[in-house]
Amino acid sequence: MMSTSTAPRAGHGADPLAARPLLARFCAVVEHFCALVLAADVAVVFFSVIMRYFLHRPVDWAEDIAGCLMTTLVFLGGSTVLARRQHVGIEVFRAMLPESWREPAMQLGGWAVAGTAGALAYSSWFLLLDSFSVTTPIGTPQWVLTLPVFVGAVFMTMTGLVNAASGATRHTWATLAAAVLLCLGVCAWNYFFDDSGWGIPPWLLLALAFFGSLIAGVPIAFVLALSALVYFLADPSLPMEIYSQQVLAGMDSFVLLAIPFFVLAGLIMESNGMSTRLIELLVRLFGRVRGSMNLISILATAFFSGVSGSKLADIAAVGSIIVPAVRRARQDPNETAAVLACSAVMAETIPPCVNMIILGFVANISIGGLFLAGLVPAVVLATGMAVMAIYSGKKIDPDLALPVRRPWPQLLGGAFVALVMVGMIGKGVTSGVATSTEVSSFAVVYALVVGSLAFRELTLRSVVAIFVRAAAMASSILFIIAAASSVAFALTVLQLPTLLSNSMTHLAHSYGSTAFILVSALLTIVFGAILEGAPALIIFGPLLTPIAQQVGVNPLHFGTVIVISMGLGLFSPPFGLGLFATCAMTDTRVEHVTRPMLKYLLLLAAMLVVLIFVPAISLWVPRLMNMA
Repeated sequence: MMSTSTAPRAGHGADPLAARPLLARFCAVVEHFCALVLAADVAVVFFSVIMRYFLHRPVDWAEDIAGCLMTTLVFLGGSTVLARRQHVGIEVFRAMLPESWREPAMQLGGWAVAGTAGALAYSSWFLLLDSFSVTTPIGTPQWVLTLPVFVGAVFMTMTGLVNAASGATRHTWATLAAAVLLCLGVCAWNYFFDDSGWGIPPWLLLALAFFGSLIAGVPIAFVLALSALVYFLADPSLPMEIYSQQVLAGMDSFVLLAIPFFVLAGLIMESNGMSTRLIELLVRLFGRVRGSMNLISILATAFFSGVSGSKLADIAAVGSIIVPAVRRARQDPNETAAVLACSAVMAETIPPCVNMIILGFVANISIGGLFLAGLVPAVVLATGMAVMAIYSGKKIDPDLALPVRRPWPQLLGGAFVALVMVGMIGKGVTSGVATSTEVSSFAVVYALVVGSLAFRELTLRSVVAIFVRAAAMASSILFIIAAASSVAFALTVLQLPTLLSNSMTHLAHSYGSTAFILVSALLTIVFGAILEGAPALIIFGPLLTPIAQQVGVNPLHFGTVIVISMGLGLFSPPFGLGLFATCAMTDTRVEHVTRPMLKYLLLLAAMLVVLIFVPAISLWVPRLMNMA
């Protein structure tokens, strides 16, 4: 029902590039180049940290170079993710169409992706020309930051066209002709009737493009990029180069580098043996407890959320070990998939959380403060889920789940090495000693070096594969953020923030701040399911947070509630992207997972309401640390 940015797994469909060897070779080259870019980015940031904190000689150029490398990773990596059709997208709406409409809708979506990428390449070309005479504050030529956008957009256009025309039939070209005629028809209509007041307003075109491409199954990143593009084309006061400028602006933050670094650290842990040892230790400790496999899923997801930062990476790490053990123990894998999805909601506020980083960035909230504010709510949610898992679970025979066992010293040693890493991340970020990006670079180096020395399970080939996979996952996540930035700009021009601010401020003054938070949470749940976590936070975070502060709501409390609400939407049936991803990774079906999942979702929703009415749960730790 959806495509995800995670690496392909056996049994989930053939490689879409298998029948296109030339494109496959091109993708392999670009993917390995992106892996090299990611490695260079880690090296630059790690070197900067060493120079700043240990040798007291800050490197002024480090942030500019790291930003340029990240832009290169996002836009080049985005082209390979597009070629492999791994961008996150919703196909459930297209499945609701009459059967005869589905294939044309999919083909129209393919042309929409190619056209959007082509327009981004066209816009970024003019932005590149303008940037040759501009430098950054420390003297770096601006074109160095702009060139990757243009090159990546050209690559995305190429791969988009190849995808759209793959296996072309007469219907394929008919849909292309229909798309071209539709665009020309809208342009002609507005050209002749705009002055008379009968033209289609830009805001309506944006909405039609958004919902039309969503129904066609276009990947979320391109749904956002297309919506913003249509608005820019419809508003003659906006030069086209501003379109690519806003997409690039979405990447203009050193903070966002923490996302690929934490994803990379989590994947290294998964591959070097840390995760398998920890989960085996949990099975050995809790295996005979009632509902043990579900309880272990909750504990393991909470642990890995403190390392990888990515919920999909957490589910991949835990699910790849837990689900086979569940099947060996003759337990229901649908129940386990339900618990994994709900555990991801529970773990949304456990640092370092990607969505906490994103919200802190777009809403100007202390990321360290958000990390602290999320700790106690996560404990509350995890405790409630653990009680539910024990109450509704069954006992198993641990010998069936783990037929081969490691010696106790190996398990305890592996857990200790992993716990040191978690402690390093938590202490570094929450103490303010280093930024989340700097700490994440240390986490990568620690997982790579210490994990390799302790377990000796990594080879050069596996390390390269990890960097390739992390580059693909990170570029998919960050490209969504870049595209959402352009939509946020269009909504700002439309003065939606002002309209929303007035409505929500009136709500807060009429019914109180608690009613405001409840409605904000409901909005985030709905759009978290329809869009995806990052775009929902990018669009609504900066709109709602200032209003929350105006009506006396602490931004750390509000941020915690919003992130949990977004997670609840992201992993809830019938549209939650995270739920589809979980089912894909665990080889289960959404319709089979939904029933056992309902009891956990209702519990999480009830506890979210408690968190809203009792702000002290979120603010207790920040106040202890004088950060609230």
